[in-house]
Amino acid sequence: MSDDFHRRLHHVVPAGLSGDTAQTAGMTRVEAISGKTVGSRALWMGETHVSPGAASGDHHHGESETAIYVVRGHPVFVFFDRETGAEKRLETKPGDYVFVPPFAPHREENPDPGNEAVVVIARSTQEAIVVNLPSLKPDPGE
Repeated sequence: MSDDFHRRLHHVVPAGLSGDTAQTAGMTRVEAISGKTVGSRALWMGETHVSPGAASGDHHHGESETAIYVVRGHPVFVFFDRETGAEKRLETKPGDYVFVPPFAPHREENPDPGNEAVVVIARSTQEAIVVNLPSLKPDPGE
């Protein structure tokens, strides 16, 4: 049957995660749920891995809202706060959630020299939108 009520579920196992998705220097993204992997229409979900002592490049996710769940490690999420004119750092631990609004420039850092940081990501768009940026520091002309 082809009606929505009788569509099949998709089971994605860890070995089925795909690295064929948008990337940012300093981290590795793998996708589990997307239009490419399961035919999702409005959702992207996957993982991000940041090596011990590493930091990602600055980036944003365009029109996507991004929800992050910390699985392992103590990643730090860094963004520029226009109200204070300074970078802000959100220090997290396993079990924490982070919300990244659309177009919000940020980066992930893993200050732990011995353990990888792993987070699960869900986005409000069907594909991973990643816009890599040169820096979070504001333009002096703004």
